[in-house]
Amino acid sequence: MPTYPLLRPWVYDCAACPTRCDGQTVPQFDFARDVRFAEQIEQQVMAELHARYPHLCVRKTTRPGYPDLELSLASQPDLCFGYLEVKGQARTFMKVAERLPASGLQPSETIALNLSDLERYFAIQAEEDKPIFLVWCLLNRPCLVASGQRRFFHQELGPLQQIWRADEANARRFRRRTGPGDVADGQHRGVVVNYHFRLGELLPGLPDFSEVGW
Repeated sequence: MPTYPLLRPWVYDCAACPTRCDGQTVPQFDFARDVRFAEQIEQQVMAELHARYPHLCVRKTTRPGYPDLELSLASQPDLCFGYLEVKGQARTFMKVAERLPASGLQPSETIALNLSDLERYFAIQAEEDKPIFLVWCLLNRPCLVASGQRRFFHQELGPLQQIWRADEANARRFRRRTGPGDVADGQHRGVVVNYHFRLGELLPGLPDFSEVGW
């Protein structure tokens, strides 16, 4: 088995990595492919949460612009108590230290989220006063995830909003160039501006709902 030199929690020495990620930006973004990939992960999250917490009802939202999944009690399925957004992270941001030097972020610890989604969820939570959980599914990062496996991390929106507010210089914000793969059905749908967090700011696994509703 390869040995990955750990510098500090979640941060590995990429220069000494035996299976170094290529760090190449995807030349052609495929919106439809990304949607299929996201839906597959959503189904996995729903199945795992239902298996762990049979007292919960987890289903896809029907509200435009809202997080992917609605959370309710199985005994009160129409009474939503919170939301859950699921993001797949299938590539490593090998150039994050170069592109965002003021952020202090390193490749193995970096995860990203569409900035417009993040800001929209801030507004939704303020309006509805319901918790929003963000879940990242990490894969294709050999130092952290075994080949062919997936690993989940999560955090409530509140702590992420605190990090975002403290970043007055927008040191974690990155805008990439747009490409033809960003357009689907005549509309621009690809992610152009991302905001980045570190794995140490998240919690491992899926959210714990064992105490909800009891």
